[in-house]
Amino acid sequence: MSGEATTIARPYAEATFALALETDSVDKWADMLSLVVQLVTDPDVAGLLSNHRLDSEQMTSLLLDVAEEHLTEEGQNLVRLLAANGRLVVAPEIDGMFTDLKNAHQGALEVMVSSAYVMKPAQEKLLAEALSKKLGREIHITSEKDPDLLGGVKIRAGDMVIDGSVAGQLKQLSNELGI
Repeated sequence: MSGEATTIARPYAEATFALALETDSVDKWADMLSLVVQLVTDPDVAGLLSNHRLDSEQMTSLLLDVAEEHLTEEGQNLVRLLAANGRLVVAPEIDGMFTDLKNAHQGALEVMVSSAYVMKPAQEKLLAEALSKKLGREIHITSEKDPDLLGGVKIRAGDMVIDGSVAGQLKQLSNELGI
């Protein structure tokens, strides 16, 4: 996330999360934001939205025609507000910040695991259970295959990084040996 996008997205995410808490609709808002992100990042829709011949009302109309039945009145108002302020492009950042706020509120933690190989769901589950015991929080794992890794994994949870990769272990060994 770029610094400017983060700065722009933060008030929207915080206001949306506050409304979601107030109306006891956090999960519904998470779904709606995810849908808005899917729409604005779809190559066809993104091409239309970047067309400078469309004004904010036309952009809003386009998005609401596609998503209207899946958005509450408040969700539709958010789309209108973002379009009117030229902020539809920060929808992914808003969604990410909203998810972070939701997880913090629920005591959960998003964990990104980079592995030399594609992790199986059973492996992700075991790792989530181990991290949950260690950190005392509910863990949501997202994993990705990193072709640059020879073996092992890198785990990122917030600002904590656990480097269990072969390269990381070799680097640690060389530091300990003073090489």
